[in-house]
Amino acid sequence: MTPTRISLAAAGAAVIVLLVIGLSQLGGSSASTAPSKLTLAQMQARLSGSPAPLVALHAQGDEILPGGLAAVRTRLASLRGRPIVVNKWASWCVPCKAEFGAFQSASLTRGRQVAFIGIDSEDDSASAAGFLRSFPVSYPSYFDPSGQAGVAITDSSSTPVTVFYNARGSQYIHQGPYLSASKLEADIARYALNG
Repeated sequence: MTPTRISLAAAGAAVIVLLVIGLSQLGGSSASTAPSKLTLAQMQARLSGSPAPLVALHAQGDEILPGGLAAVRTRLASLRGRPIVVNKWASWCVPCKAEFGAFQSASLTRGRQVAFIGIDSEDDSASAAGFLRSFPVSYPSYFDPSGQAGVAITDSSSTPVTVFYNARGSQYIHQGPYLSASKLEADIARYALNG
């Protein structure tokens, strides 16, 4: 019976060690999605020299633009032939808050090649503006209080949802949050930059 107790004790210790390792790795992945300490002006400076259509997006960084679905479709049409990432979010959405650090990072890393656009869906403008003060991004979002634009563009009533368009216009829709910048960047390479 003693060997069994030693085995159980050893197994318990192994489980604790694995739990500690797993939690430390989880902590490391959330740190990679922590909000950037950069200001919008610093982000825009890092992205200077981008192609003109992308410079126009960077100039509207952190803005919440009016116009709903018609405005989103007009902007997407103006970017046709370029890789695009559209992220549907809301200030009340806990998973959106978790993924915004990944979008901050990816939009800085890929912002000279890829157009980023947000859709602030089923939200109120004051809460959305407050959210963006805490989580600044180098691209604009379109205000979508009814959720109509978000559903039409992402084919989903869920939040968050990300749509990737490659230069040929093919799209891929990702449901749910991106909890690491590396996963988001891998999907940008795979789905937006693949053609």
